[in-house]
Amino acid sequence: MESSGVTSIVWLRDDLRLDDNPALAEAAALGLPLTVLFILDEESEGIRPLGGATRWWLHHSLTSLGAALEAKGSRLLLRRGPAQDVIRQLAAETNAGHLFWNRRYSLPERTVDAAVKAWAGGNGIEAASYQANLLFEPWTVRTGAGGPYKVFTPFWRACLADGEVRDPLDAPRNLPAPPEGTGAAGDDLGSWHLLPTSPDWSGGLADTWDPGEDGAQRRLEDFLGGPAADYGTGRNVPGVEGTSRLSPHLRFGEVSPFRVWREIRGRFPREVPADVGIFRSELGWREFCWHLLYTNPELATRNYRPEFDRFEWQSLGSDELEAWQQGRTGYPFVDAGMRQLWQTGWMHNRVRMAAASFLVKNLLADWRTGEAWFWDTLVDADAASNPANWQWVAASGADASPYYRIFNPVTQSKKFDAAGSYLRRYIPELAELDGKGVHEPWKAGGELRGYPAPLVDLPESRERALEAYQRLKDS
Repeated sequence: MESSGVTSIVWLRDDLRLDDNPALAEAAALGLPLTVLFILDEESEGIRPLGGATRWWLHHSLTSLGAALEAKGSRLLLRRGPAQDVIRQLAAETNAGHLFWNRRYSLPERTVDAAVKAWAGGNGIEAASYQANLLFEPWTVRTGAGGPYKVFTPFWRACLADGEVRDPLDAPRNLPAPPEGTGAAGDDLGSWHLLPTSPDWSGGLADTWDPGEDGAQRRLEDFLGGPAADYGTGRNVPGVEGTSRLSPHLRFGEVSPFRVWREIRGRFPREVPADVGIFRSELGWREFCWHLLYTNPELATRNYRPEFDRFEWQSLGSDELEAWQQGRTGYPFVDAGMRQLWQTGWMHNRVRMAAASFLVKNLLADWRTGEAWFWDTLVDADAASNPANWQWVAASGADASPYYRIFNPVTQSKKFDAAGSYLRRYIPELAELDGKGVHEPWKAGGELRGYPAPLVDLPESRERALEAYQRLKDS
């Protein structure tokens, strides 16, 4: 315990949990009166405002976190504004001598954090940051030549060769109470207007998700006790619960990747089964995306491969773009995915690839158009995975899918949703079509049931895309 009157601040960001939270654990161990702070910062330079779906998730995640903190004897202080200004004001109000946070990896956030740390050091406040949300921090994984990796497989191999992943930290049993008599007051969460109202389109999200640390832990347990055993095949079948659905919980830090890793090891102490190993490599892909963003801060706005600056993207008319966004392209696999996205804030990964390919290749739309839509509608949209995956599909990114790989939505649905259960779930106007007709409704009178005709011809649009790519190669 230090001199009377000195307090601590823990500044939470994308780490909305008590379990395996190094910054919170260090502050708790110090034993000083503790302010647990969350700042809604949409004003600092370069900070990308949240999309509609992530704003909905954040509201509920903060509600859950606030209740968990109160159960430990603490509370969550909410403030809005530029983080540097908020921190300075709160530190003065609470006589803070210590400031803790877990590290972030996007350039605008790192710039803010560096400025706060410099200010703290110049004002007698001890600021400390910790590794909490990535298994391998970007600057620690480098090629033999000392540069960043550009291909996933050697990147992940290097990560795994780096040593054993650390054990997660248990949640503090109790937390020091907030300082009294300082006058520190926070915002009411409702005043942030994170929830949609006019109209309220979030009913499907509420039916699908349970934001918060408890929901994340249940999701992890359910996955490891079920779908994980067949993940290698199940992850490709959108009509079954074959994936973890942990992505939004990881995005908001409601569960740490260290906890996920250790739970896997705990269930399979001798040898991790092949299917579970495939899931671990998906965690690796998440790490790779952050590795890319760390060294390419403009990943969401600039082509990773600069030659794609010359690609002949087409400007879509509003009718074409809305048809894709609303799931009215006439291709059921694409449309089911886009409707699933709108209803639940999430889309199965196999379908994401097909829907993205259709936009950037069959419609020749700039990948940034799709990235922006997913940013607004996905509950798991994060600053690294969203642009990295869009660039992967567009072939403009690192270790990208070759441009000539154009997903055929009919072939994809016949292969991965043969019985059409996924298609019928999200496209009720096709519910009465048989197993074959549901994949190609234009051959079975689908338009008579209110379903649109195909927006483009698949062979013709594929050939147009390949010709555009050939011109790029020849230029």
